[in-house]
Amino acid sequence: MPTFADIKSQLRIPVIGSPMFIVSTPKLVIAQCKAGIIGSFPALNARPQEALDDWLSEIEDACSHHNEANPDQPAAPYAVNQIVHRSNDRLMKDLETCVKHKVPVVITSLGAREEVFEAVHSYGGIVLHDVINNEFAKKAIDKGADGIIAVAAGAGGHAGLLSPFALVQEIREWFSGPLILSGCIARGDTVLASQAMGADLAYIGSAFIATQEANASQDYKQGIVDGYANDIVYTNYFSGVHGNYLKSSIRNSGLDPDNLPESDVSKMNFKSGGEDAKKVWKDIWGCGQGIGAIHSVKSTAEFVDELTAQYRDAQNQLCG
Repeated sequence: MPTFADIKSQLRIPVIGSPMFIVSTPKLVIAQCKAGIIGSFPALNARPQEALDDWLSEIEDACSHHNEANPDQPAAPYAVNQIVHRSNDRLMKDLETCVKHKVPVVITSLGAREEVFEAVHSYGGIVLHDVINNEFAKKAIDKGADGIIAVAAGAGGHAGLLSPFALVQEIREWFSGPLILSGCIARGDTVLASQAMGADLAYIGSAFIATQEANASQDYKQGIVDGYANDIVYTNYFSGVHGNYLKSSIRNSGLDPDNLPESDVSKMNFKSGGEDAKKVWKDIWGCGQGIGAIHSVKSTAEFVDELTAQYRDAQNQLCG
């Protein structure tokens, strides 16, 4: 299996397309990998559980065929996100499927569990664990994670409140391994900025919702295109865990986004996929604060081309 350094060297631009509930399916992941960035999806998106095996085979076959036809521009590796919260009763079966396919990168969320890390390491896979603060980062590395995804303020979905500057510099004081930054990254120059801060890769989610391959409604995609940072609300009302959502989707569901009650973590439930049966993520749309940079719906290939051009331009400007 490739090391993290090997994976970085295979990327056209240092980006991971973050896993998004419902939105990320093989169609989007394949497009991301073909475009030269790591594509990812939550295991819980594959329903029923047995479909996960088919999804992984579909991604692997598509990337293999792409590589045969494009030996000079091979597809980037893919990743699978595992929700390790105790309420996820699919976790062990999903993990077995990932081990069977030797998934190169596994992203773990909502809990750090040694048995999960050990299972991925058994075949040489890499585990990246997402955190919202330095304390959680230390716990994850102590339990065996290979790298950290620092989910800073403004990120879509279950985000934290810390500035990316504060979060990255605190983690880099003690950790020199793989570090990925998440939060408001939607342009190539902000990808470069994340590296300047000390991150290895940037983690981009919301911008990919407004791509042709994303499994999102046209209204959702248009909400990304039309929205700005002020159109995002941070609340724990919908899932028990604080996250960022589009205000327009909250209003359309008959709720007042400026007067939502507080919830508690006991509401969080991923049993057999959990939240798909609720409004959250389906009718209440997760979204980050960086969407002001998105002005139209594009193909994934076009968006990654745009990111790459912006990234190169920013490099040239800094070199002056």
